[in-house]
Amino acid sequence: MPRRYRLPPLDPLEAFEAAARHLSFTKAADELALTQSAVSRQVAALEAHLGVPLFQRLHRALRLSEAGLQLQRTVVDVLQQLHQTSAALRTAPRQKTVVVTTTAGFAGLWLIPRLAGFTATRPEVDVRISATPAVVHLEREGVDVAVRYSTEEGAAGEGRRLFGDAALPVCSPRLRRDPARPLKRPEDLRHHCLLHMDGLPGTQLLEWPLWLRAMKLEGLQPASVLHFSSYDQMIQAAVAGQGVALGRLPLLNDLIAQRKLVAPFDLRVASPRSYYVFESPAARAKPEVQEFIAWLQAEAARA
Repeated sequence: MPRRYRLPPLDPLEAFEAAARHLSFTKAADELALTQSAVSRQVAALEAHLGVPLFQRLHRALRLSEAGLQLQRTVVDVLQQLHQTSAALRTAPRQKTVVVTTTAGFAGLWLIPRLAGFTATRPEVDVRISATPAVVHLEREGVDVAVRYSTEEGAAGEGRRLFGDAALPVCSPRLRRDPARPLKRPEDLRHHCLLHMDGLPGTQLLEWPLWLRAMKLEGLQPASVLHFSSYDQMIQAAVAGQGVALGRLPLLNDLIAQRKLVAPFDLRVASPRSYYVFESPAARAKPEVQEFIAWLQAEAARA
């Protein structure tokens, strides 16, 4: 393909601009820390490149030709713009970003409600959250941090543990107070709609059959069931009074503290999995990522 721009080289343009401003090769040479002959050669090379004389060489004087005047106006504008842009780029602070991947449940129920605490102290850091159940390759996808629900073996010594969790039934306070369908014992679940998570990896603890088996209630038949593919959607349905969900602590601690959810009976089943934070190799050299991970660990210690 033909070159888009046919441009003269930069050094002769800079020599021409200095000589045109001073109308002197000697003064231009002093400014550019070159010899007078070097400036003269660069201007001559530029004239040869353009095919027109740029100066009228008089006795002990220089005068710009018409072509030289025209080129000077353009060169001054272009060099000034280059100078200003280069200076701005050199002094502009590097944008600080932290790219985080995690599940929608962890992001919506635990991370995002706390995130203002980090951004208030680090307003210059742009935190970008990708909520997806997919396990992505951090370095290849340009991700700094992953928070994953994993076994200790699955973390393989690479992740830092944030906290474990346990499952127990939760519902809205209004549903618990329903006099027609009391929720005083696990057996009372037969009168209610049970909210189910579909079988995504790592969600086995959220399946009612396992919890009911632990309570020796394998044969319990609920009034109805609703299925969800997203944990945060299932919890929103529980907050709205649509049924009883298996909640995970400490993910739901805030909703319980706010009385948006209640635990009708505190019968928990501990999970063999925990939440771990992983970082990409490149993120280890980014102070803002290390600050974010330290903040995550501090928040997890308070969970």
